[in-house]
Amino acid sequence: MSNVRWVICAMLFLATTVNYMDRQVLSLTWKDFIAPEFHWSDSDYGKVAAIFSIVYAIANLFSGRIIDWLGTKRGYLWAIGIWSGGACLHALCGWATEHIVGVHNAAELVGATGQIASMISMVSVYFFIAARIVLACGEAGNFPAAVKVTAEYFPQKDRAFATAIFNAGSTVGALIAPLTIPSLASYFRSIGVGNGWEMAFLIIGGLGFIWMAFWVFIYKEVDHNPRVNAAELSYIRQDQGVEEKPVEEDQQPKLGVIDCLKLRQTWAIILGKFFTDGVWWFFLFWTPAYLSDVYGLTSDTPTAQMLIFVLYAITMLALYGGKLPTIIINRTGLNAYSARMRAMLVFALFPLLGLFAQPLGNYSYWLPIILIGIVGAAHQSWSANLYSVGSDLFPHRAVATITGLNSAAGGLSSFLINMGSGKLFDYADATQMTFLGFTGKPAGYFIIFCYCSVAYLVGWIIMKTLVPKYKPVA
Repeated sequence: MSNVRWVICAMLFLATTVNYMDRQVLSLTWKDFIAPEFHWSDSDYGKVAAIFSIVYAIANLFSGRIIDWLGTKRGYLWAIGIWSGGACLHALCGWATEHIVGVHNAAELVGATGQIASMISMVSVYFFIAARIVLACGEAGNFPAAVKVTAEYFPQKDRAFATAIFNAGSTVGALIAPLTIPSLASYFRSIGVGNGWEMAFLIIGGLGFIWMAFWVFIYKEVDHNPRVNAAELSYIRQDQGVEEKPVEEDQQPKLGVIDCLKLRQTWAIILGKFFTDGVWWFFLFWTPAYLSDVYGLTSDTPTAQMLIFVLYAITMLALYGGKLPTIIINRTGLNAYSARMRAMLVFALFPLLGLFAQPLGNYSYWLPIILIGIVGAAHQSWSANLYSVGSDLFPHRAVATITGLNSAAGGLSSFLINMGSGKLFDYADATQMTFLGFTGKPAGYFIIFCYCSVAYLVGWIIMKTLVPKYKPVA
């Protein structure tokens, strides 16, 4: 048997890695590089992150249909081309702000006070929002395209594992980012190339264009890929007795977004994503700020870089989470959906450890990082299986559409948690509010940690209530 499907899976993994590195450049540079230059508050950053999330959510409503229409090859090229261009656009935000406000360099931006500082903050936020909108529109195509490719190249029983592998790209991207991005920004600032953060956006954004060159030559539809031999094709098509055959899908009525929203299966997936996805986005966007606010560790210090590296190294355990449903199927004979839901209940219990993250931080900043890493691993395992639930319950032709709705729910979740977190942290700092023994910003972080810890059990209960047994959409 040839193994072309794993080469394709590796390409999906690399695309997702680049996706998350592009997404994380801002979170790793805003507190220590961008905020001093543009006079940002937590609310300013929360607004930029939240607008990205809501645009990402809206774009996902259409990205799945666009991917279904364009096909996975062209659709993926368009998606990564747009988001890579958007990532590079961030580098121009400083120049554009200087031009509008009427200052001449970064030093004048940093030294501004009073009304000029307020204007710099407002104008720069709008420019960064514009760049984030382009980034969000492109990134919205990543997961619908990747899940559709997985449904094309893998049988049902292997899809969660394949999804876990490419979804691990989000972890690897988050793992590499803190070791490279602050260092890149510091280096270019030290040699006088802008304030440093601009080159970080340009270099990381350029990686997507390199990926596009490889995708053009590597990807072909599975039935027309000369590198896929008969044995591998037979293995990929082993579910044809259970799922509808691809040749018959042309005769099936199309499932549009409105049609999908009438189904309980759709709402199970959407709500499972809505209650949980904001957890991952919160940790992705706010962990560097958490280390700076609570422990005084800036993102370009070796200690902060190592802490974030360890956090995302722990989340790599999610690879085993993608394998768990296959183990359950092999041992129990359950159908894919029932095995996946059983595995997801296990993953929903681990985030409860997050309730202890903030209290244990009084003893060492390593303890909350380790517990957040465990929550992140549980999330990635949950997320990989939740994406696969869509391909379990829906026909191939609708997979990208349902994945788009799934990702839209995640984007809305991220919008709410990022916007709320920014306002909460500013309020907690200004009023020195208290919560369960913590005061100021640490109290704000503890409130969010409590939500993150219970979100998965809530999501699982809702999914199980809406679709208690395996019931595919005919």
